[in-house]
Amino acid sequence: MFGLANPDRFMRVTRPLVPLAWGAAAILLAVGVWLSFSAPEDYQQGSTVRIMFIHVPAATLGLGAYLALGVSSFFALVFRHALADAAARAAALPGAMFTSLALITGALWGQPMWGTWWVWDARLTSVLVLFLFYLGYMALRASIDDEQKAARAAAVLGLVGLVNLPIVKFSVDWWNTLHQPASLIRSGGTSVDPAFLPALLTMMAAYGALFLAVWVTAIRTEVTRRRVLTLRQRRAAMA
Repeated sequence: MFGLANPDRFMRVTRPLVPLAWGAAAILLAVGVWLSFSAPEDYQQGSTVRIMFIHVPAATLGLGAYLALGVSSFFALVFRHALADAAARAAALPGAMFTSLALITGALWGQPMWGTWWVWDARLTSVLVLFLFYLGYMALRASIDDEQKAARAAAVLGLVGLVNLPIVKFSVDWWNTLHQPASLIRSGGTSVDPAFLPALLTMMAAYGALFLAVWVTAIRTEVTRRRVLTLRQRRAAMA
């Protein structure tokens, strides 16, 4: 991991991986969509159950992306790794998109199932807070002109936001919520019907590959941007 903290080595190692990640994401998404529409209707939820194949992976990747942001922020703040800062910055936008997709699909799923688009229960509220942390991180970076100061301030906020992750995960266990408890990964085995597992697991793999492709591509773009900025500054200093 510390070897990849070298930008030159990171760019060299990830160059062939980027098209592979994008290709895997495209194939898995195509197969996942086909499996999603091929899956049977639920005896209670009907065709509405297919929202699960979008909502659950989006919520999972929303958490996973923030974990990547928070860990990268830690290495950027403590070890002053510029590449870690680039990784944290690159994780913010896709993480926010996945979290917003989870909130939107959750509302679309909740209305026919619960009879309401939104309730202020622990799970929904903590996911909304997660989304606000993403927005706050991006807004903080954009509001400070000095990149080093912006990186440090955003890294602190990124670390603070990690406290919310276990709250999101265990909120349904700690409090009485309208949201159902964990059904895919839990003690005693999954409670998801086997008829839905292939589509759900394929879509989760597809979302994971998509995040990896977007994240690595964004990191590479950020590294290139910083190199160009450094060259311009050197030329300006020599002029």
